[in-house]
Order: sequence, then C-alpha cells, then structure tokens
Amino acid sequence: MCLAVPGRVLDIGEKDGTRMATVDFGGVQKEVCLEYLPDLQVGEYAIVHVGFALQRLDEESAKQTLELFAQLGMLQAEFGDPWEQAAAAGGEPWPFADDPDPDPEPAPDPAPEPALTAPQEEVQP
Repeated sequence: MCLAVPGRVLDIGEKDGTRMATVDFGGVQKEVCLEYLPDLQVGEYAIVHVGFALQRLDEESAKQTLELFAQLGMLQAEFGDPWEQAAAAGGEPWPFADDPDPDPEPAPDPAPEPALTAPQEEVQP
C-alpha cells in the first residue's frame, strides 16, 4: 500500500544540495524531501507521499488522520517491516526481536569434557 500520510517535521537539514527533513508519522520517523514545500518549518505538519512533502496540513487534521490510520492498522501496513508482516500473515511468530533482552539468563555450564588419555596397549607376557 502506498498512502499519503501526514507527519510532523522534527528537524530540517540539507543533503546533497536538497532540503530534507526528519518527519514523525505517529512514532515512525522518516527522512523526507522538502523541495515541493521549501518554506515548511520545524513543528509544522505536511502530507507526505513516497518521501516527498506535498502539502501543508493543520495539526488537528493531521492528528485526526494519524489516529484514524492507526485504528485501521494502516500505519503498520505503510511503515511496518514487510518481513515481519509476512511472518504474521503466515501465522508464524517473528523470530527476531528489535529490543533484545538486555539481561538474558546465562547459559548453563557445559558438561566437562573427559580428559584425553593416550590409548593404552595391552602388553602380553
């Protein structure tokens, strides 16, 4: 799915001569090109489509739209990890954690290996 999603500008900079911004989409942050809205400022909202800010939007409209998208699961569909979504669609749990357990239980000590001994030859009298 490819939606135009409202997002809030967090910061503005320049990359390779292009005005770019970090934009927050309800918790997901993406880098967005501001060439179509060169006067967009930090804290303002814009509708973003395929990485380009296309239209300025008031905060209330942006928040209502983001809330609706979140209720419909459209933000996860738009910004979620496609591999994780495929695992969920297949009924499998996602095997990788984004936030691994910082205090995993230590692995049990392995059983001691038997000491190596040279083979003994039996001496016949």
